[in-house]
Amino acid sequence: MDLKPSPLARPFPHMPAIAGLTLRVARAGYKAWERCDLTYVELAEGTAAAGVFTQSACASSEVELGRANIARGAARALIVNAGNSNAFTGYRGREAVEQIMDQVAAHLGCAREDVFVSSTGVIGVPLPKDKARAGVAAALVAAPCTWEDAARAIGTTDTFTKGAHASAMVGDVRVEIAGFIKGSGMIAPDMATMLGYIFTDAKVAPAFLQDLLAAANDATFSCITVDGDTSTSDTVLAFATGRADHPPVTGWDSPGADAFAAAFTAVCHELAQLVVRDGEGAQKFITIRVEGAVSNASARRVGLAIANSPLVKTAIAGEDANWGRVVMAVGKAGEPADRDRLSIAFGGVWAARDGLPVADYDEAPVAAHLKGDAIDILVDLGIGEGRATVWTCDLTHGYIAINADYRS
Repeated sequence: MDLKPSPLARPFPHMPAIAGLTLRVARAGYKAWERCDLTYVELAEGTAAAGVFTQSACASSEVELGRANIARGAARALIVNAGNSNAFTGYRGREAVEQIMDQVAAHLGCAREDVFVSSTGVIGVPLPKDKARAGVAAALVAAPCTWEDAARAIGTTDTFTKGAHASAMVGDVRVEIAGFIKGSGMIAPDMATMLGYIFTDAKVAPAFLQDLLAAANDATFSCITVDGDTSTSDTVLAFATGRADHPPVTGWDSPGADAFAAAFTAVCHELAQLVVRDGEGAQKFITIRVEGAVSNASARRVGLAIANSPLVKTAIAGEDANWGRVVMAVGKAGEPADRDRLSIAFGGVWAARDGLPVADYDEAPVAAHLKGDAIDILVDLGIGEGRATVWTCDLTHGYIAINADYRS
């Protein structure tokens, strides 16, 4: 498919090198495209690892093996295949992943469990072992590449490369955090991304890195949705090479832990929003804030009910200030709500307050707001202190066109 860049695209940022890792790409030829489709990240000995994975009951072998391996908290390599998700492929799919793990482990002289593999693309087609073997062999000896090269190689229906960077001071030492991600469709918050990878040169204990990633995921990747569909392959992995010269960060009491956590979460936040900005067919980036819920978790569920509503998303695509569709979505969310306390605003303008249309409501500024590409919706349930923010995009004809042609 020849996809035009999303109108919501952001340029790929400058990202510094991270000590203790090397990026390489190669062309395995998983699809009939003239581009690299395999990314290899070599990690230094002693690298800590953490991960969160899809909650899909039909998860790929890559996810199953990744879940098992992440308990070790260590990593030496990452391989990402694009064009074939290798999901719903039974023992043949698992054998292909194990072959990759063994091939890389033999090259590095490490345990196979220290090699992580991800795959993304069409479901139901076993990853070709011959192509995987040749692609990995080429990647192992390829020249080092840039962050953007690595990000480009993991894409499928993505229309632009996605990366984010932040730094933090741990004591008197500056540490770097950099990440890249792919995702455009089949995005829903049962961890809620496609494939994302975050790297740092900081010394971080594996258990604390896992805690940080879980918390960041809850506030970022699990607050986005494009189409309400959860992938079989969703994975976010974090790697800390430990090459920065500072005392290890082992918990919240460690010097610099707060600063590092803030920068780490900021990278996750940017990556998550970039996925929404590349939502298949997206023309508008939508921020939905829910306040006054019985709990933060309830507020997020209400927000996601709004964000996943085809009626809400198509109304935004059509620049229609139909706040009744938001009322509908709140009502169907299955969360505590009181019709007579519900208030709704678009772009800071209240359309309904306390269960009634605003008496002097002027739709003109709302209509003007909806013509932009950044849309803000505020819902106040008026029954508690819970709040949450979720991000989504509109639903256009482009989504249908992309997915109707996906396998061609």
